[in-house]
Amino acid sequence: MKLAILDRDGVINHDSAEFIKHPDEWIALPGSLDAIARLSRSGWRVVIASNQSGLARGLFSMDTLNAIHAKLRREVAVAGGAIDAIFVCPHGPDDGCACRKPNPGLFHDIARRYDIDLKGVPAAGDSLRDLQAAAAAGCAPWLVLTGNGPKTHEKGGLPAGTRVTADLSLAVDAWLSED
Repeated sequence: MKLAILDRDGVINHDSAEFIKHPDEWIALPGSLDAIARLSRSGWRVVIASNQSGLARGLFSMDTLNAIHAKLRREVAVAGGAIDAIFVCPHGPDDGCACRKPNPGLFHDIARRYDIDLKGVPAAGDSLRDLQAAAAAGCAPWLVLTGNGPKTHEKGGLPAGTRVTADLSLAVDAWLSED
């Protein structure tokens, strides 16, 4: 099985310092929906792993998050693709959970769900915590220079072997060429 793991905010859609709190605020980044569709059409499963501390902070409800994800799935479907699953950490930064990135808990949940070893599975993110969680789970971390990606790249300290690309579309080009 070919699997790709993506962060959501800053990788698939525009990010906001005030959080994405309503479906109207969820706006796809140029090329991201087509990139996911190309993976889907090539037989890949696409899974999202996303910290959603806005739940713990009371900024939006689970119903609202589900509506945001329904919009994401609809727009990906219109582009000809599919999101196989969405894994979220609903906890706040100080909750001490195992699932909040940079901890690899969400990735371990994905591995269990699909009964797969994540060694070498590409995982795209725009923040250091995305890349750290991916690397800790054995994935191949990819930094996209959208969202927080430029700041993350500038700060450095990326996990060994992290590949850097301008956006999700170019990462997908590379994954499909290596397929």
